Amino acid sequence: MGLNDKVSAERVHIGFFGLRNAGKSSVVNAVTGQSLSLVSETKGTTTDPVQKAMELLPIGPVVIIDTPGIDDVGTLGEMRVKRAMQVLDKTDIAILVVDAEKGLQQADQELLTLFAEKKIPHITVYNKSDLLATVPSRPEKQQEKARETMDIYAPIAMRLGISKIKVELDDLSLKYLKPDVYYDLVHKVALRKSEREQFVGAIVKEVKKHMDDANIKAQVDGRVKHFFSIYKKMVNQDKTIDQIYDLFAVRILVDTVKDCYAALGVIHEMYKPIPGRFKDYIAMPKPNMYQSLHTTLIGPNGQPFEIQIRTYEMHRTAEYGIAAHWKYKESSDGKAPVGKSEEEKLNWLRQILEWQRDMSDNKEFMSLLKNDLDLFADSVYCFTPQGDVKTLPSGSTPVDFAYSVHSAVGNKMVGARVNGKLVPIEYEIKNGDRIEIITSQNSQGPSRDWLKLVKSTQAKNKINQWFKKELKEDNILKGKEMLAQYARAKGFKITNYTKNQYLEAVLRKYGFRDWDSVLAAIGHGGLKEGQVFNKLVEAYDKENKKNLTDEQVLEAASETQEKLHIAKSKSGIVVKGIHDVAVRFSKCCNPIPGDEIVGFVTRGRGITIHRTDCVNVLNMSETDRTRLIEAEWQQPDTKEKEKYMAEIQVYANNRTGLLVDLSKIFTERKIDLRSINSRTSKQEKATISMSFEIGSKEELRSLIEKIRQVESVIDVERTTG
Repeated sequence: MGLNDKVSAERVHIGFFGLRNAGKSSVVNAVTGQSLSLVSETKGTTTDPVQKAMELLPIGPVVIIDTPGIDDVGTLGEMRVKRAMQVLDKTDIAILVVDAEKGLQQADQELLTLFAEKKIPHITVYNKSDLLATVPSRPEKQQEKARETMDIYAPIAMRLGISKIKVELDDLSLKYLKPDVYYDLVHKVALRKSEREQFVGAIVKEVKKHMDDANIKAQVDGRVKHFFSIYKKMVNQDKTIDQIYDLFAVRILVDTVKDCYAALGVIHEMYKPIPGRFKDYIAMPKPNMYQSLHTTLIGPNGQPFEIQIRTYEMHRTAEYGIAAHWKYKESSDGKAPVGKSEEEKLNWLRQILEWQRDMSDNKEFMSLLKNDLDLFADSVYCFTPQGDVKTLPSGSTPVDFAYSVHSAVGNKMVGARVNGKLVPIEYEIKNGDRIEIITSQNSQGPSRDWLKLVKSTQAKNKINQWFKKELKEDNILKGKEMLAQYARAKGFKITNYTKNQYLEAVLRKYGFRDWDSVLAAIGHGGLKEGQVFNKLVEAYDKENKKNLTDEQVLEAASETQEKLHIAKSKSGIVVKGIHDVAVRFSKCCNPIPGDEIVGFVTRGRGITIHRTDCVNVLNMSETDRTRLIEAEWQQPDTKEKEKYMAEIQVYANNRTGLLVDLSKIFTERKIDLRSINSRTSKQEKATISMSFEIGSKEELRSLIEKIRQVESVIDVERTTG
């Protein structure tokens, strides 16, 4: 069955939503390449959902749905809004169209909330942005968006083969991330503009003449490399702009593949090619379906330049991506099937959609997208014994090759031959290698060490799947022991907490179907035993807190005027009405002498002293507030000064030597620094948590004032819980 033979119900439904006059219909018409929906300046032109079944690569068979504005008014308007909302129930991918001039409105926000609740993958499109005179933005915001573009959107455009958009995104990102580099390149490229145009023009004229003489119908034009492309080559190859071989490029467009190779022969006869600088992407296309012949030559005056030779169809795909390739291939009635090989080349995008659907952790998804997908990675081309071409990430090993053939081949692999010779499994595959995988039925399966060798995401996932499936029983036993060991270390008996009602709380929390799966996840490292046990304890405490009544707990806190000095603290705590009860300081707010304090009567652990501004005290329920009791500091009887734990957070602009400068202050004041933890945001803002021992609030205040004076420190605050 071809893609176009699929029934509507089985197609991916893509719904376009938004306010009236946001431009939904215009966007739909642009996507479909047809006048599917009526477009006018009048609000509410679209009165009913309009849908169209078609093929849209890389997704495949789809149904495009244009909906009425969700802010429609009146009796009829309410009915239109209702119909638009009904479309959500059958939407697989949602497109929110926003008027860029008005920005995101309240109704748009409500739609985004609905998308999230229904777990519908969605894209927000800002329409009419070309009508904005200026787009005001802070420099830090511009850099943030530029980084995001460089990490995600430009690589995706590259994989889709949309070079026209890709180079524009790259150049814009470079402009905001490294403005000095960008404008320096602009200046250097512009220095010899007239000389360069003269050189390229002469080459184009000469090449065109030789093409005509050889009876090859060709279009010849010249260009300068894009700024980001020049910059990347300068950095990667450690060269100056004068040393970049293909700063200038001449492009030859012909009708057929046969003419491509004929033109190459003419070119190599005209100019001397540079050895090792010829690439045949026609015989072995890039993963994004890019096809062309690349050759670097020496010009008449010794100036190197690059020539690219491709057909008009190849050029169309290179400029506008695989969607354009599909569009070109499709017949006028829109029913021509798309080749299976072309569909397979788009599996990577479907894989991204699957990852997004399966992963609840956004950070993990972004890490996978940026690191494991290898969007920027170059490819290496190798062959199976039958002569089939396999495209793998650069640096791949025979293990990657084995799993690209089939997971069963990878799991049973015991060795490999490259070009007829036995090689170790860590061998790095080179272009043109012919690889044969040696398998054995006696193989024990993959090794965990393979995860360090493989480069492709496919191989990593299949190896991890094998361990999860084959070693589940071992992981269950391992996880069970790890959990029990953790409980013993904390002084708890695990059997008290493994009742069904407590286990259910963990299953709901982490989305597992049974307790064995939780144990298996602990065993193979997917879950930490500490977080699972803490959830069990939380569920246990929630159910068993009713065993003690408030009256029983507060019986010792009868309202008397008697005060007791607690000898545990040399500085002393005076607590109203309490005799022979242990007193401890809370670890959430770490009170020190000079702080306003309050006591909290706990169940079975005496009295905990909190600061009055502790967030746990401020957010305490009315029931728990009845357990609060007056407390105050008592002056010490001795000259010996007791030390108390305190914790602060330092917010600063990250720089080299910041931690050294901060630690110097503690050393000079002879303050014992117990722990320090630092994390830095994408905006290079550092948050440093520091725990230490201190004698009083005055001493702490002096310390904080000194830290504020350190270069690049923005603010210092004391933790309140």
